[in-house]
Amino acid sequence: MPIKTAQTPRLLSRPVFFSPLIALLLSLLLSACAHNPNEPYKPLQAQHGKDVMWMPTSDPLVLAMLDMANVQASDKVYDLGAGDGRIAIEAARVYGATAVGIEYNPKLAEFARLNVEKAGLQNKVTIITGDIFEEDFSSATVVTLYLLESLNMKLKPTLLKMKPGTRVVSNSFGMGLWIPDNAVQAPNGTIGMFWVVPSNIAGRWQISRLPGFADNTTGEINLKQSFQFVDGELSQPNNPKSPTIKVEGRLLGDVLTLKYTDSSNQPQTLTFTVDQTQWRPTNTPSAKPVAKRLPS
Repeated sequence: MPIKTAQTPRLLSRPVFFSPLIALLLSLLLSACAHNPNEPYKPLQAQHGKDVMWMPTSDPLVLAMLDMANVQASDKVYDLGAGDGRIAIEAARVYGATAVGIEYNPKLAEFARLNVEKAGLQNKVTIITGDIFEEDFSSATVVTLYLLESLNMKLKPTLLKMKPGTRVVSNSFGMGLWIPDNAVQAPNGTIGMFWVVPSNIAGRWQISRLPGFADNTTGEINLKQSFQFVDGELSQPNNPKSPTIKVEGRLLGDVLTLKYTDSSNQPQTLTFTVDQTQWRPTNTPSAKPVAKRLPS
């Protein structure tokens, strides 16, 4: 999946504090705007929910986020905290994807279902009334979020256990030390951040047929991993005179780009498709594995 390269904007993580007077005025305003029970339900911006206030993602940022995630008709998009359903609806309407929204507030979830019906997308979009920390969204290929960073951090372990290559997009709030793979700024100044769930390849690997080394060379790479970034050392245990070589790499889902300087002091950049047990050259996926995992 091609990813646009862009410098990651500075994350906006400064908390917003409300004075007691402003809080009182907001409370009075919400009370004054309370719904007549005989009128159809209509959500109010900044209304309180289970963990956050409801603020809809702007239409330009919705499209920018879905574009950045390269959403396709074959994707299954889960919007966590679906609100009025707009992200799930646009994922289906514009990109042809199947979409599921999870919304905790029953009235807001029903409002989103009505919006799905108005768009004529009942066969493509489902709105679930549920808790994002309890519902199963493991089948998603794309996950969208507009939550506080503290909630993103709570979800992060679940996201990192998803299938490598799963794309995650968040409006405004980051994932702590998990640096975005890309970011986009909408015309109104709001920022969307994008991650690809990486494979877990930390550990020891036996590797062969590396450019810059003899064909019969068998080496061992010991890798440390921090989210999508890896680094480590390449050694030849059977050749004690061989120098230890530093390696570093970056994962985009199950694609590893590995860099090192070979025995002739030439820089090398290689790309592999990886899983829990082996690596294969990305440009020749039918080739024999060049690396196999060793016991820890």
